[in-house]
Amino acid sequence: MSKQATTGSVIGYGYSRTLDLPYSQAVERAREALKAEGFGVLCEIDIKEKLKEKLGVDFRNYVILGACNPPLAYQTLQEELGIGLLLVRSHDIVD
Repeated sequence: MSKQATTGSVIGYGYSRTLDLPYSQAVERAREALKAEGFGVLCEIDIKEKLKEKLGVDFRNYVILGACNPPLAYQTLQEELGIGLLLVRSHDIVD
């Protein structure tokens, strides 16, 4: 893709990128990047839709892609069993 990230920042629990792309294309680019690194998307949560459904509020476009790389997950769990707390599927929390 010819469009690149325009800015990036580090936040306390992750990082962000602002892309010069429409929202749907940015989500697709994230999917492609995950796949290129060996991750599959197990679930997708449209937070805007969920908040509207559950609370009746409007929210910006926001999607959670529940991605997993089984070999990395297994290796990490072997080293630190408690990391499983971070492997909880997001829809288990939202539903």
